[in-house]
Amino acid sequence: MREAAARRQEGDEVECQGDFLFEQEKKGVVRMDWRRRDILKAISAAAAAKVVLGGGELLGMGSKMEEGELKGKMPRRTLGKTEEDVSMIAFGGIVVMDEEPSHAAEVVAEAVEKGINYFDVAPSYGDAEEKLGPALKPFRKDVFLACKTGKRDKAGAKEELDASLKKLETKRFDLYQLHAITDVEEDVKAALGKGGAMETILDARKAGVIRYIGFSAHSPEAALAAMREFDFDTVMYPVNFACHFNMGFETEVLAEAKKRGMGIIALKALAKQRWQSNDRRGYKKCWYEPVDERELARKALSWTLSQGVHVAIPPGEESLWRLGAELGPVCKAPTEQEILELRVAASGCKALFA
Repeated sequence: MREAAARRQEGDEVECQGDFLFEQEKKGVVRMDWRRRDILKAISAAAAAKVVLGGGELLGMGSKMEEGELKGKMPRRTLGKTEEDVSMIAFGGIVVMDEEPSHAAEVVAEAVEKGINYFDVAPSYGDAEEKLGPALKPFRKDVFLACKTGKRDKAGAKEELDASLKKLETKRFDLYQLHAITDVEEDVKAALGKGGAMETILDARKAGVIRYIGFSAHSPEAALAAMREFDFDTVMYPVNFACHFNMGFETEVLAEAKKRGMGIIALKALAKQRWQSNDRRGYKKCWYEPVDERELARKALSWTLSQGVHVAIPPGEESLWRLGAELGPVCKAPTEQEILELRVAASGCKALFA
């Protein structure tokens, strides 16, 4: 299936390709090879005329929660072949990194109250494990806890696993993942080969210390190689509107994960682009410029959640996590008009990944 794309060109040109814009041209909404300002005018005109282009169903309605239960609570989705019901918005451990223990406890309790039961953390997130462990302890039996290892060798992974269990004050992890695989040789083959980290992970699963096995990746080559080499339960991967419309970054990975029935955990749903200056507007925990304008954030998150994703993890900045948690229950399948608006927003963004 051809991917439609809007790419910024010299002199503010937007090159429009793919089935989507051909359909919109037939409807008279847009025309091919329009300039950015012309596309924006078309969007405004369509909105003024109340043109309905599709979408609009609450994304949580596909969950096992009844319609009345959706009010004020986070919808849940089944995490692929694990068959675990998890909140479609997660809590990332970076939120409590460098925070006072009392504040960490308050934010975790807030997340649980909102209906969030998926918690994600990793040893590389500063002191997040130390802060999350005590804060999560009162709720541990009711939540799904995911952790990771950045080690690629058996001994290193065993040491990291044991340390994480201790810091998080738990006897087991619901999901344990190879963290941030990027290179096929150095990450995938090293971790899955003889003496690799996977040997520790499989031993731990056999012992009941780990329930499910997954990986996180930031390159399609590494993600696809990992899926070919091992029957993983989940994949954690960037599913982001700008990455999609500018380079189709997630297309092959999601297609393969769906074919295998894997749980899909989305990263970077509220990312825009790499920071273009040293002014990070107070977002110390974001290495990228986030989408913090509420209406664009709603559209971006809605797009991500409509791609077959089971869980989305908002940025680690507390205000941005809270924004994602507030928007999750009201996200709707994006209309074609909103998709067009996201294409326009993406056209001026610098790539998050090479």
